Amino acid sequence: MLYTRTTARGIGRLLPTLILVLSSAVCVWAQTATSQHPQQKSEREPAAQTSSDALDQAWAKSTAPGKQQKTTSVQPKKPKRGQLIVAPIPIFSPAVGSGLVLVVGYVFKLNENDKLSPPSTVGLAGAFTKSGTRGGGLGGKLYFGENKYLTTFVVAKGRVDVDFFGIGRIPGRDAIKVPIRGGGTVFFGEFLRNIGKDIFVGPRYQHRKIYTRLDGPQPAGGFEIPPIDLQSTTVALGFHILRDKRDSTFYPTKGSLFETTADFFDESLGSKRQYQNYKVEYNAYHSVGTKQVIAYRGMICSANQNVPFYDLCLFGVNNDLRGYTGGEFQNRRMFATQAEYRRELKGRFGMVAFGGVGGIANRWNAFRSDELLPAAGAGLRFQLDKKNHINYRVDFAIGREGRTLSIGIGEAF
Repeated sequence: MLYTRTTARGIGRLLPTLILVLSSAVCVWAQTATSQHPQQKSEREPAAQTSSDALDQAWAKSTAPGKQQKTTSVQPKKPKRGQLIVAPIPIFSPAVGSGLVLVVGYVFKLNENDKLSPPSTVGLAGAFTKSGTRGGGLGGKLYFGENKYLTTFVVAKGRVDVDFFGIGRIPGRDAIKVPIRGGGTVFFGEFLRNIGKDIFVGPRYQHRKIYTRLDGPQPAGGFEIPPIDLQSTTVALGFHILRDKRDSTFYPTKGSLFETTADFFDESLGSKRQYQNYKVEYNAYHSVGTKQVIAYRGMICSANQNVPFYDLCLFGVNNDLRGYTGGEFQNRRMFATQAEYRRELKGRFGMVAFGGVGGIANRWNAFRSDELLPAAGAGLRFQLDKKNHINYRVDFAIGREGRTLSIGIGEAF
C-alpha cells in the first residue's frame, strides 16, 4: 500500500504523528545550524570607490569636450531584504489519514551588514486532516553576532486522531492498531554560542501539556495507554552540541555536520515523568562534479528510564528512514544509516536516489539482523528559492512494510 507523509526536521513531540504532521512541518526554520565561511571581499563585492575618485570622474565627464552634462541619474534598485516561501504539502498517512500542511517561511539576514552569519528563518505552519487532526505552529531559527549566536524557538498547539502501532513491533508480523486521540501545547527554545572551530554549545528547554485517550474500543492484545499519560505535563532541560563544516544551510555540497542532543525530563522541573532522551547524528557531503552531490547520514537514539510512549525513539520520523511512517516502529533504542545521490537538472529541477537501513530494539544488545528495516527510493526536486537553493521535494520510497510518498521542503538531511 502507498502512503504519503510530510517530512522534515522537527522539534517537540505531542504524539508520534503530531510531530510528523505539525512540528516537523515547519522545516524551513528547523534546519540544523550551519557555519558558512565568508568569501573573500574581492570575490564578494567590488572595491568601494572613494569620494575623491568619484568627484574627479564626475568633473572630468562634465567638462569633457562635446559632452553635455546629465541632470538626471538612474537610482539603483534596492535589493530584497529576504525571500518569502509558501508551500502546500499534501499528506496521507495510515496513522492520521489524508490532509494538508501549509508552510509559510521567510528567509532573511537579521543584520544586512553581517557577512558571517547564515540566513535566519521564521515561519508559520498549519495542518489538518479528514480524521480530525488540527494543528498550528510558529517558529524561528535566528543567527546573529557575526555567527557567534544561534537561537531556535517553536510554539505549537494541536490535536490528533491517530492509529498507534504499539511498542517493539516485530517486522513481518501484523501490527495491532490502537485508535488514540490526543493533543496539547508545545514550547521549545534553545540558545547556542559558537565557541570556536565551528562548534556551537548551549542549553535547551521544552515544556509540553499533553492529553491522550482511547478513541474507540480497545483491541485485544493492543497497546493500553498508561493512566499517568491520560493527562500529562513534560518539562525538560538539556544541551545541544554541534560542529558544522558544511558550506550551506539549505543545500550543502561539501563538509560535514556532527551534533548531539540530550533532554532531561525531571519531576523537580514540573514533569510528571522522569526520563532522558539522547540523540547523536552525523551527516557528510561530497561534490562529484559541478552539479552532483553524494550525501550520507548516520544516527542513534536512546530513550531511558520512565519514558512515555510518545517520546520513544520513532522510526520514520525526521526522514530516518523514508519508506516508513511515523508510529509504525518505535522502541527505546534506534539506529538509522542512509546515503543519497543528488543531481541538479535543467532549470529549477533536480533528482535524487537513496537507500539505507536501520532498526529498533529495547536494548543495544537486542538488535537482530532478521528484524532490520531497510528502505530505498528516488525523488524529484524543484527550487522554490534560487538564492538559497531551497527545494520542494517529492520522494517515493519502499520499506519492509510498504511504500511512502514523502513531500517536504528542504533536503531530507
